[in-house]
Amino acid sequence: MQRRDFMAAGAAAIADRRLRIADSSPPNPQSTIRNPQSAQEPSLSPEVFARRLDRARGELKARGLDLLIATPSTNYEYLTGYNPGRSERLIALLLPVVGAPAIVCPSFEVERIKRHSIVTELHGWEEQEDPHALVRETVRRLRPGSGGGTIALESSTAYQTFLRLGRALPGWKFVDAGPVTDRLRVIKSPEEVALLRRAIAITLDAMAATFAQLAVGTTEVQVAQTLSREMEQRGAPGGGLVQFGPSSALPHGGPAGPKLERETVVLIDCGCRVGGYTSDITRTIWFGDRPSEEFRKVFNVVHDAQTAAMALGRPGTPCEEMDRAARKVITAAGYGPFFTHRLGHGLGMDGHEPEYLVEGNTTRLEPGMVFTIEPGIYQLGKFGVRIEDDCVMTATGVEVLSQRAAKL
Repeated sequence: MQRRDFMAAGAAAIADRRLRIADSSPPNPQSTIRNPQSAQEPSLSPEVFARRLDRARGELKARGLDLLIATPSTNYEYLTGYNPGRSERLIALLLPVVGAPAIVCPSFEVERIKRHSIVTELHGWEEQEDPHALVRETVRRLRPGSGGGTIALESSTAYQTFLRLGRALPGWKFVDAGPVTDRLRVIKSPEEVALLRRAIAITLDAMAATFAQLAVGTTEVQVAQTLSREMEQRGAPGGGLVQFGPSSALPHGGPAGPKLERETVVLIDCGCRVGGYTSDITRTIWFGDRPSEEFRKVFNVVHDAQTAAMALGRPGTPCEEMDRAARKVITAAGYGPFFTHRLGHGLGMDGHEPEYLVEGNTTRLEPGMVFTIEPGIYQLGKFGVRIEDDCVMTATGVEVLSQRAAKL
């Protein structure tokens, strides 16, 4: 089979579920509240965020916590519908266990944040003022009569911010909000899954177009640029890793490999963002007339390992058992030492988030969890193969949201 025919067949397989979206408007990557009238893109309505705030209050109450403070992050965006970005100027969401939330932000940012966020109570501070003093005043308004309690602080908050908040609120104890926010986000709603499906479809389409443009002499950087351009043309920002030949044996290799030659391996690991939700897909192909027998063997072992994990997955399955199922196949084929990372990770607003499919994680899978299944075999000095698909746990088992690659 000629290279062009081989690539055309591969592109057709990947693009089987293409969406025709050339006429759609590019989304705003910072805002997840979408136009409910759009026929092109799923929406997250203000009601979705109101429910999230209610669930967050429930988690705070169940854990004996009085208040959640979040600075701009995906957790902040998850609760408010907007991520204004983090800088040296303090912006903070304050959510009490009872009552409406408030946001403290620079005065000149009040109108911008109000336009995009579900939160309507905003308190602005002037440049010459101490914003942490305004946080103290706001906490007193939200929790009148309370001289202290326990605050859940969003996990990625800057350490200096934590120190300053501690000085401003000496009667309060601070704990990590990770258990609260992780529990809120780990189960995806149908609206979230719809956004992920859209991101996945765009990613597959852009990958197919990129593979079809591979040519001898191109560099990994040039192909990565093509990939990002193909995603942008489909209305979603994104990109990823491109690795040729021996570079593919590095699970996260950088763009420093040789120029593309015929009869070699090409690995692309990429994703894009739609409405704040991120896809993550890896495909490994043979660029040339005919895959080598060794590549064919390794590819099919990886494919079988992925199949084994997908077949095992049911509600109640421990995350570590998914990893074990894939690893057992690869080990039996003699490649155990070359599978050097966990099987997969949770997927949503962050490219990597809980739950992780890894040895030692006894958390049981639940309907609504979205995760990758991405076994790999990496032989240094030769090549690597990784196949990564995005999946959701249903009431009956694993549903693959991306279109799987075919065995060779």
